[in-house]
Amino acid sequence: MKNKPVIILGFFMLLAIAASIIVYSGTEDIQEEQEFKVTRNLMNTPITITVIHTDETYAYESIERAFDKIENIETTMSHFKNNSEVSRLNQEGVIHDADPELVYVIETSIHYSELSDGAFDITIKPVLDLWESKFKPGGTFEPPTPEEINNTLELVDYSSIEIEGNSIKINPAMSIVLGGIAKGYAVDMAIESLKNDGIENAFVNAGGDGKYIGLNSRQSPWKVGLQNPDREQEFITIINIHDMSVATSGNYERYFSDDARVSHIADPRTGYPSEELISATVIAEDAISADSLAIAVFVMGKEDGLKMIEQLEKTECLIITDDKQIVRSSGFSNYEAS
Repeated sequence: MKNKPVIILGFFMLLAIAASIIVYSGTEDIQEEQEFKVTRNLMNTPITITVIHTDETYAYESIERAFDKIENIETTMSHFKNNSEVSRLNQEGVIHDADPELVYVIETSIHYSELSDGAFDITIKPVLDLWESKFKPGGTFEPPTPEEINNTLELVDYSSIEIEGNSIKINPAMSIVLGGIAKGYAVDMAIESLKNDGIENAFVNAGGDGKYIGLNSRQSPWKVGLQNPDREQEFITIINIHDMSVATSGNYERYFSDDARVSHIADPRTGYPSEELISATVIAEDAISADSLAIAVFVMGKEDGLKMIEQLEKTECLIITDDKQIVRSSGFSNYEAS
């Protein structure tokens, strides 16, 4: 009789173990990781957020929070929105209560302006407006005259931007455009939002500016195809990306008009469209850097652009010249799929 309690206890222990195995097995099936994706048009471009997770509801909630972050940045930094802080700055020449994020983005833009000897410059908006006015309905459909270019260039000067605390000031008649840097920043902040939600595997792509964290659904690095300018459905190369960012600037997707075929990326130093390259793709740790540097390289051209990239750590680029040569920085091939 003394052994019976032990036998009974052992019986119940076996039942508990069996139950735990059943429960564990069932949970394992439920927790299989899947890919969840949402695409929306924000910041004047399609933005896709993809998340790898076990819980569909939580994945979509996290995606929604990331999109909320992007929308907030657009509300602050878009020059297309009349009530944005950037529009206020352009209209009034000064803003005293600027969002700290706007201050950060403008300070970062100045850094890349200095790094690129002015090839990247957010005060280029008057030049872009001048070219656009020539090739929109009612325009002359002729390039601006040298005199018009020279007069407008007097309004382009990143070094004249004044920042003190949360106050930002630009000279009268000047205006800024953050399209070459705000997208990258928004991608970074969307990724940070996902990370704060515990998401480890995901990517955010905003019209060619992307940041990729963790691994894809096959537990391998994310694969990014670089488009062939001549054939839309073909790739020049495929790169493996893990916890890095990629951005491409080029003149084969966006033009002021289909007839004019004028590049939307102008050189802030000359006032004329940049035409030496077809595209410049940059790999960097964060999207704000990749975004800014891709434009800088595109404007600087092959030799100066490569020279700048080779001086930066954890930064690589691939350039397609106007005569369709493909030029890589020294470490770019390390990212290419074999």
